[in-house]
Amino acid sequence: MIFGRDIGLDLGTATVVVSARGKGIVAREPSVVAMDRITGKLLTVGMAAQRMLGRTPGNMVAIHPLSGGVISDFAMTENMIRELIRKVISFSLVKPRVLVSVPSGITEVEERAVIDAGIRAGARKVYLIEGSVAAAIGAGMDISRPEGNLVIDIGAGTTDIAVISVRDVVQAASIKVAGNAFNDALIKYIRKKHNLLIGDATAEELKKSIGCVFPRPEELTLDVKGRCLMTGLPRMVSVSSADTIEAFDEVSAKIVETIYSVLENTPPELVADISENGIVLTGGGSLIWGIDKLIESNTNIKTRLADDAEMCVAYG
Repeated sequence: MIFGRDIGLDLGTATVVVSARGKGIVAREPSVVAMDRITGKLLTVGMAAQRMLGRTPGNMVAIHPLSGGVISDFAMTENMIRELIRKVISFSLVKPRVLVSVPSGITEVEERAVIDAGIRAGARKVYLIEGSVAAAIGAGMDISRPEGNLVIDIGAGTTDIAVISVRDVVQAASIKVAGNAFNDALIKYIRKKHNLLIGDATAEELKKSIGCVFPRPEELTLDVKGRCLMTGLPRMVSVSSADTIEAFDEVSAKIVETIYSVLENTPPELVADISENGIVLTGGGSLIWGIDKLIESNTNIKTRLADDAEMCVAYG
């Protein structure tokens, strides 16, 4: 629990969400920083930096300092956290304590990197909480009782699958296959099928608008623009929702396979509880159409999407 001016930080691969006790969500920014390549000076963070992705001149670069749910660029992550803390707490003589969510299975070195980045960014003390536990709390699950609860948190960089009982993780797995992997799968599929290269932003839009992992009641199509690999010129192709199911097949299979693995290693009594309580999906990646139906059809366990799934970790 965070008190006073202390804050909670959902340090995601694609988005950083900041919450404060009594105020709820106080900031939500893309996990992007823009810097001067020559001097190494930080230029801007968040939405302003995201607009620069793929559009900067030679001396400027916009990057994601987090990859697969962990820090890939320590200095830039530190700068990003510092700027976010400054936005939330404009002036305070007392440094805030910061509670940061991290993926299940994070190594001690990666934990240390998160703590060090928070301290150097201006936090008085940094505490860590497993993202799946925070997601379960934020989704309104009662994890205090001695019974099994299965939460699947699909973010941008990682998918965390955890069985929780009595406020602790009993069995868990974290894989670096999530929202970004779906985007990459679309880019690869369209390149192979249509000889067309599309960007990350186009893939993200395609995923959100017609993307699905389970057959829709009605077939949807969308025209997408990209660069023809044969001529080098702009070209447009039509992509259907059925195409996205095919494109996502390998990524979806990896997530389902990991769910099987977690359930196989969970005590039978807790599996029985999960069968009764159902599976809860959280995270932005769980918003892909039909992922609840796909999991339910493969596990025969009722699966539901949490309310405001994208914000569950921050709420927790």
